[in-house]
Amino acid sequence: MTVAPVLVILSAATALGLYLGLLYLRGERKQGLVALHLLLGFAGLETLVMLLHGTPDGTPAAGSISFGKVAVGLFAVSAFSGFIAALARRSPVAANVLLGTHITVGLAGFALLLAWVSGT
Repeated sequence: MTVAPVLVILSAATALGLYLGLLYLRGERKQGLVALHLLLGFAGLETLVMLLHGTPDGTPAAGSISFGKVAVGLFAVSAFSGFIAALARRSPVAANVLLGTHITVGLAGFALLLAWVSGT
């Protein structure tokens, strides 16, 4: 498995997340796009984990996988905080803190993914 599918899926999830952030700042919300962002994020996380385990023919993942492992951890924290932020509608302050955490950690994971891909 090459890194291209992982990069495409997570780039799409990141771009859609940035667009959703712009909509959030405008006070709009589109449930279908939120669901698509969720699906792309989890699909990207799953394919990244599969890539770190090696290719289907048994060859190990290319390059140093330390950035890849940290990126997986950051994406997992980002997914969890994004999911909890969607549930925390009672407290706008808590929801905004969780959303900020989701954005920050997700972008840090994406930056590490790009660093890992550029090193392979």
